[in-house]
Amino acid sequence: MAEIALTPADFERVSVDQGVQTISRPSLSYWRDAWVRLKANRRALASLYIVIALLLFTIAGPWVWTVDPAAQDLDQLSTPPGADRRALVVGPYVPWAGVFAEVDQTVGTVGATTEIRLAEPATTQSVRLVWEPVPGATGYRVYRNIYDPAPDDAFGLPIAEMYDPRQVSYEDLLDLTPTRYWYSVIATDAEGREVDEHTTLAVDTVRVITAEEARERGLADGQTTLSAGDEVLVSFHPLGTDYLGRDMLARLMYGARVSLFIGIVAPLFFVLIGILYGSAAGFIGGRVDQILMRFADFVVALPFLLFMILFKIAFGIGPGESGVVPMLVALIILMWPATARLVRGQILQIREEAYIGASQLLGAKTPYLIMRHMIPNTVGVVLVTLTFAVPTVIFVEAFLSFIGMGVA
Repeated sequence: MAEIALTPADFERVSVDQGVQTISRPSLSYWRDAWVRLKANRRALASLYIVIALLLFTIAGPWVWTVDPAAQDLDQLSTPPGADRRALVVGPYVPWAGVFAEVDQTVGTVGATTEIRLAEPATTQSVRLVWEPVPGATGYRVYRNIYDPAPDDAFGLPIAEMYDPRQVSYEDLLDLTPTRYWYSVIATDAEGREVDEHTTLAVDTVRVITAEEARERGLADGQTTLSAGDEVLVSFHPLGTDYLGRDMLARLMYGARVSLFIGIVAPLFFVLIGILYGSAAGFIGGRVDQILMRFADFVVALPFLLFMILFKIAFGIGPGESGVVPMLVALIILMWPATARLVRGQILQIREEAYIGASQLLGAKTPYLIMRHMIPNTVGVVLVTLTFAVPTVIFVEAFLSFIGMGVA
């Protein structure tokens, strides 16, 4: 084997080329690294903005939109968004005596009403109908529909029956809204049966309001005097109203507050219980671990609905009352085992890591190991569990409210 001859030049210091690039990664904490990854994921960032917007909608929304969610606007029932808000000022309601006419009772065959007309323009205050008397009729029945009954003779809601054949008029005061109605008048024979023929009239009602009502509700808009024929704007409802005239935007804000309160508070508590319980079971191990997990299996087997009923009785919640507190207690007591199982599995894996053994050799105590090393390394699993638990709890709350055991 030939010998290698070394010269002093072989031991000279090597100069570092200034053009060489060094690659280094800065040290990041867990939360900074998570934030960097979140910003790189556009879909996750958009979801975060949506969640923040929902929180602002439910928390700050009622401070901006101060309408009482329980207040009823009887002039706007089941109103869709963007509906016409104009109302015509009219005088106070005056009772109507109606119209009576003589009827020829000697005719054997009863026919249909030949004509239906309006005694005066139709408004949301009243619709006054007048028709021609039908020879041989013993009475009349009046129907109202919001759809045209012509295709299948579906007359709609029976709103009146006149047993006096001389009464050939009717005043409708039943829950009138600014829409189109179809009124059908059918004559009855001597046996009280309806004739086969009928007459229908389509009526478009106009929203009206009295001057006194407009001033009481603050709709005058600075006008000192209101007279018949003036026009005012009724209350504004951006998302419309429900069938009782309650503002849908205000009810949506307050309803979302309740759902988010239950959906966030309950998971925070039962996830925290699951973390502590699973960490203790996983770290201690052995027989204690088996006993703790069998108890968790026992809790999983408990019927949630039965305990919800028992808690509602124990808290003295009666029919029609809100059962938010019993619901929270039932969720916290019965829904922690899933989180405990996940955390226990992570702890069983982490406690075998080398850095845990090194910490024990350096004298680290058990509480320090759990709180400083093990639980922080399970944060990823815990956060995923928490994000899935929030919608689950909201759906459970909606189901219980639907069957009358949740939020009233």
